[in-house]
Amino acid sequence: MSGEPKSITCQHEDAEPTASNSPVSIWLIVLALALLFLGAVYFDHHSGWFDRQVYAPYASAEELALYQPKSGAAEAAAHGKAVFDTVCGICHGPDGMGKPGQAPPLAGSEWVAKDVPSLAHIPLAGLNGRVEVKGQEWNLSMAPMGAALSDADLAAVLTYIRSSWGNHSSAVSTDDVKAERAAIQGNKR
Repeated sequence: MSGEPKSITCQHEDAEPTASNSPVSIWLIVLALALLFLGAVYFDHHSGWFDRQVYAPYASAEELALYQPKSGAAEAAAHGKAVFDTVCGICHGPDGMGKPGQAPPLAGSEWVAKDVPSLAHIPLAGLNGRVEVKGQEWNLSMAPMGAALSDADLAAVLTYIRSSWGNHSSAVSTDDVKAERAAIQGNKR
């Protein structure tokens, strides 16, 4: 008898395992889905990837780029645009197209492309009387809006005007504005 049980156990140990169809309990599937859902909710609330505080202020990458710090020529252009929008854009329009009966257009204007002293003279001393801009006659009175601006601010505005809306003229330096301001003050004395 001692020999028989050994042979039976040997046969049992050497037997090949077989696969059988046994269904997975539905509660295991529900538990796995619930854990997956709770993990996604946790990730959503704690990761910052989908947080409105991270992405809500900006609708696109282009909008975000507008608020990034600028340097060099981009900084000067942004500064010129900001000053133009607050001082000049009220009459000449934010697009430089002017306003009928109020202010002539700056976009494509031959006055913008003139030499720098002539251009700087207009905002520093003002302009009264008839002028022709792009073939249209204007009879207006412009106050010396640039007289209240610093030389750097006025140079930035004039540079912005000379490089926007299809205008392609050289930049205006602070020294150019300073020289024209001194020339105007010299004539008044």
